[in-house]
This record gives sequence, structure tokens and C-alpha cells, in this order.
Amino acid sequence: MESNTYDIIIIGGGPAGLTAAIYTSRAFLKTLVVEGDAPGGQLVLTTDIDNFPGFSQGINGPELMIEMRKQAERFDTSFVSINAEQVSKKDDGSFEVRTTAGDLYLAKAVIISTGASAKWLGLESEQKLRGKGVSACATCDGFFFQNKAVAVIGGGDSAMEEATFLTKFASKVYIIARKDKGELKASKIMLKRAEDNPKIEFVYNFEVKNVLGTDKVAGLELRSTVTSEIKTLPDVEGVFLAIGHKPNTDFVKDIVELDPIGYIKVSNNTKTNVDGIFVAGDVADHRYRQAVTAAGMGCMAALDAEKYLNSLNK
Repeated sequence: MESNTYDIIIIGGGPAGLTAAIYTSRAFLKTLVVEGDAPGGQLVLTTDIDNFPGFSQGINGPELMIEMRKQAERFDTSFVSINAEQVSKKDDGSFEVRTTAGDLYLAKAVIISTGASAKWLGLESEQKLRGKGVSACATCDGFFFQNKAVAVIGGGDSAMEEATFLTKFASKVYIIARKDKGELKASKIMLKRAEDNPKIEFVYNFEVKNVLGTDKVAGLELRSTVTSEIKTLPDVEGVFLAIGHKPNTDFVKDIVELDPIGYIKVSNNTKTNVDGIFVAGDVADHRYRQAVTAAGMGCMAALDAEKYLNSLNK
């Protein structure tokens, strides 16, 4: 069993974790990023990114993550590409991070930046076309569907909000809901706002059977949840999932305080309820969920952690 000691361990290799690593490493803190077995977070599933500052012609998600990782490596950040399984605090105030491979890493402080995973339908066609017309973030990808018909899957407030936002770009927005109008989870005001929008059309009591297309979305095949009727929306070129996100917090649920839906509770900027554990990005932020806000929070967490470590030496 391997054991290494660091000043700080950052769990998560997306924009929040990598930004934090750049800051802590530049502060000459010995830094390890436990980036997981799918480094880069959700951005590696995003093709074009036009809203991350500094790239006038845009940049694709995987390339942005590669560049951010290289930048952290330039300041001697260490990486392990495996998932963290448990974080525990020792009697001396330091932390032990155990990976799924059984390796142990020790640090004086920890930043958790494992993000949140979008909930998907689980269809093979959906997974094949992720990043090719299938998305879980309207604010990230809506711009690419100007004057095109798109569909939003879901019946809660998030679906209503995403659909309303997409009308800024799309020529038509379908909302596909498995239930009837009176059974939707959406609040009345959000539902009415969507209903009053002339660009939005509701398709009640239907679920997605198949996402059509080979290299990009070319329609939706729907199945009635009441009669099993099959119908097609051939004009749809974009599909947006709005059935929720699940924060990646299972491995820390026994050490830090979570809110009722599983996100890490934050107090006083990026601090958790445990001294020495800080948080950054979508693992705590269920409102904005943007790469740039995650990166900004990564910076904040790094500065807070650095201040904490300095206080230990006084």
C-alpha cells in the first residue's frame, strides 16, 4: 500500500480542481490532484466552448482541460488518475485520502472539487450523440442551436427554465414530459411562463424512445406513457436533458455536511463544516454550473486553503 504526504490534496480534475492546483502549486505548496478515472469532468464531453474567457475563437472541452492540466503540471502539481474512495481526518488534524485502488495519500488540507453528474436517460443512442446535439446544459450549448428546433426532456422547474432560455436561440422548443400537465413537478409560475412562450410546445405523456441520427441529432422517437403510441419529431436537432444532477459526494458523506439533495454545504466562502476541508465547483454549486464559475471557485478554495495552512505554522 502506497503512502505519500502532501501539503494539499485536491480531489477532482475538472476546471475547479485544476484552477485550485495552479494556485496552490504556484504558492509552493506540495499539491496532489486525485483526478479520478475520467479526468476533466463534464467538459471532456463538450465539443465547443465559446463562453470561457481568453479564447476568441472558442475551444473544445477536452482541449481546454488538457491545457489547464499542463499549466498545473508546469508548477509541479502531481496527479493520480483514480477515484477517491474515502476522506478521513486523523487525530493530529491531517487528512487521509484513500483511493479505490487502496492507496493512501496524506495532506494537511483537502479541496473537494468532484463536480456533479447530469442524470441521463440511459439510452444507447443518447450516449452515442452526447456532445453531438445531446447536452445537459442549455446555458453552455444553447448558442449552437440558433434557428433550429430543439427538445427539452423533463417536467420540473429546471426543464421550464432551460426551455425558456433556449427560446433565445432556437426556432422551436419542445418540452417532452412523461406525465400529464397536472402531474408535473414544475411550479405553477414556471409552468405558465413556458406555456405563454409562443416558441414552446409541450408534449405531455411521452418519453424518449430513441435519439435519431448517426453523427448528429436528426430527430426524436417518442413513446406514449399512456397508450404506447410511437411518434417522431423529425425536425429536432438538439436534445437537452433537464432531469436533474447528482453531486459526486458519496465518498465524503460521512465527513462533511451535505444539504438535503447531496451537495456539500459551504460556509464563509469555500469552507465546509470541517476545518481544513474546502470545496469548489459544481459539487457545491447547483445554481450556476458553469466552467468559469467552477474555475473561479477553485481559485477561492486554493486561497482559503493557503491561508488555513499558513495559520497552522504560526
